[in-house]
Amino acid sequence: MNQNDNRKETLEFNKLQKRLRRNVGNAIIDYNMIEENDVVMACISGGKDSFAMLDILLNLKKAAPINFEVVAVNLDQKQPGFPEHILPEYFESLNIPYYIVDKDTYSVVKEKIEEGKTTCGLCSRLRRGTLYSFAEKIGATKIALGHHLDDIVETMFLNMFHGSRLKAMPPKLRSDDGRNVVIRPLTYCREKDLIKYAEHKAFPIIPCNLCGSQENLQRQSIKAMLIDWDKKTPGRVDSIFKSIQNISPSQLADKNLFDFVNLPLDREGERAEYAFNEAEISSTNIDESMFIDVTNV
Repeated sequence: MNQNDNRKETLEFNKLQKRLRRNVGNAIIDYNMIEENDVVMACISGGKDSFAMLDILLNLKKAAPINFEVVAVNLDQKQPGFPEHILPEYFESLNIPYYIVDKDTYSVVKEKIEEGKTTCGLCSRLRRGTLYSFAEKIGATKIALGHHLDDIVETMFLNMFHGSRLKAMPPKLRSDDGRNVVIRPLTYCREKDLIKYAEHKAFPIIPCNLCGSQENLQRQSIKAMLIDWDKKTPGRVDSIFKSIQNISPSQLADKNLFDFVNLPLDREGERAEYAFNEAEISSTNIDESMFIDVTNV
């Protein structure tokens, strides 16, 4: 690689880094994700997304106008073959506070779920419960997860196609009992940017060794669909995400979000301006005297 190529690569990476940091910063501001004196528990799985999230949060912490702490936490679920030394060594190289939490959820799931059945629901509940309780134990006020914009859109379609629910992942979520708040700082970040970022930063990524479960296979199918859409119509995934931020309950069909039952007719007030004036009648067999003269209403 010659000097010009090196310069071009450096320039492209600087643009990418600024874009990611700007996106994370905007998401934090838009949803008030991190506040003064927060202790942010950054959940690190060993994948590119959580590594990038931690890296960006640590850099933003240096320049942020507020004070907050970042604590890295990895939940070791005792999945066979998981390289236990990689994350502690990486955290030590950054000289940051961290915890490796051991919880053998793998054995519990294998014991409870029949072979061939999807394990995702139980695995997710066990993981979430462990992280929630540990956040309380260490005094963490926010739990940061590495889900990005593509994850959010994929989850929406996953719920639509396989759960008949219009539901995604919120940028910020309070647990049902109100004891924990989950944040997703990468909400505005695209996965393709995170892939490039991880490659340049050479994170010690732990290969994903998920179980090939039903939900994972369904997600991969939806991911392929969205990639195809984005290739044919660039910007489509971004538009879908923006639609999640611009919801009109009265234009959907959820009776709990909008009162479709009680919509009384009311012609007493001033009429809104319509796109066209009154239509002209060309033929009728009805006595026109039956019509109300709305011009005098």
